Amino acid sequence: FKYYPKLIVICIMGNSRMAAGQRKIFKITLLGDGAVGKTSLRKTYLGEGFKDGYSMTIGADFAVKRLRIDDQDFVAQIWDLAGQQRFSAVREVYYRGTSGCLLVFDISRRSSFENIPSWIAELLKNNSNRVVPIVLIGNKSDLRATAKDPIMREQSEEYARSLSQWSGFSVPYIETSAKTGENVDEAFKTLLKNIVLFYEKLYAQQ
Repeated sequence: FKYYPKLIVICIMGNSRMAAGQRKIFKITLLGDGAVGKTSLRKTYLGEGFKDGYSMTIGADFAVKRLRIDDQDFVAQIWDLAGQQRFSAVREVYYRGTSGCLLVFDISRRSSFENIPSWIAELLKNNSNRVVPIVLIGNKSDLRATAKDPIMREQSEEYARSLSQWSGFSVPYIETSAKTGENVDEAFKTLLKNIVLFYEKLYAQQ
């Protein structure tokens, strides 16, 4: 399906700071269609547990997590954006200043995978055309065995490679299950580490 052409952009870190001895604040956005499990991923990561059933996010939900990576203290501002089309106008205000994002699809629902390019376009449109670190997430891996037409890992990995070529930096693909907890911590930690590396490299070039 549709791939976006390479863009030439100027990346500005926004509210993220890498100065020594200073607490680093990163804004992470969770993007993807409604009901792909963004809220469940966030709650599982924050230790709030998994609940069966779907509760629609209205506009956006916000949470903060303090953590330590490689002897550095970080504050992750986690923004969980509603995925339904009717909230597109509301979502616009929450993109600005994004440091990195988890692009989430449901491996048991092909349409959510095919809609990933539109989420990338929306991110760029509302974040000053800034390309930021991305981790592609295939959620609900626990449903693979029972899904009628699951997205295969090879297809997702191929798309992640195309995103890497487009963006100019590595875009990992990780399969998660908010229900079982599989790879949820790894997904967020991978994104945070990539954010740190991305902006350290950016500042070194300035």
